[in-house]
Amino acid sequence: MNPKILTDLVKMEMPFGKYKGTKICNLPEYYLVWFRQQGFPKGNLGMLLETMLEIKINGLEYLLTPLK
Repeated sequence: MNPKILTDLVKMEMPFGKYKGTKICNLPEYYLVWFRQQGFPKGNLGMLLETMLEIKINGLEYLLTPLK
């Protein structure tokens, strides 16, 4: 995995929607699941949201703790 992806997860904010301004790493799991059902956005944002969902589902959030 590219370490820049993990850094982006803790630095980048959601640019739109109900959680606009919330760091991607702090988005609730149900919101990420909703995106999966609806279809993730195209590009980097979609990849980050999908990655964050996988991290949460697999209990790997501890990977982000040192970066916060």
